Amino acid sequence: MEERIIRVLLGKTTMDAHDRGVRYLATKLREAGMEVIFMNFLEPREILDAAIQEDVDVIGVSSSVEGHLPVAREVTRRLKELGKGNVLVMFGGVIPERDFGPMKELGVSEIFGPGSAAESIVGFIRDHARHPRVVAG
Repeated sequence: MEERIIRVLLGKTTMDAHDRGVRYLATKLREAGMEVIFMNFLEPREILDAAIQEDVDVIGVSSSVEGHLPVAREVTRRLKELGKGNVLVMFGGVIPERDFGPMKELGVSEIFGPGSAAESIVGFIRDHARHPRVVAG
C-alpha cells in the first residue's frame, strides 16, 4: 500500500510569543500523517533556507503581530526565483482581512484566522499540496 507523506514547515516570528495555535496545528498535522518541521525565525530568509533544505511541500507562517505582508512578499518572491513556486504557502493568525487580497495576489494560497478548525486546514493542505512523497508500505 502506498502512503502520501506531505512535508510541512510551520514557523513564526521569534518576537511573536503567541504560539499556542501553531503548536496545536503542528500536532494535528502530525496526527493526520504529515511530517511537520516547526521553527522560530527572525527573517524570511530563514524560512526559505529551511524550506529548501527540508524540501517541503507546504510553508505555513503564523503571524499574530504586524509584519505579515513583507514576509509574504519575500517568501513568495524568492520561492518563485528559486523555481519552487509549487510550494504551497499559507498564513495564519491575527491578520486583518484587508490584507487577504494583497497576500493572495503575492501567491499566498490561503489565510486562516483565529478559530479556524484544524480539520479544515488539514483538508486544505491535502487538497492543494502539489508534490507529496509516496512511500511504499
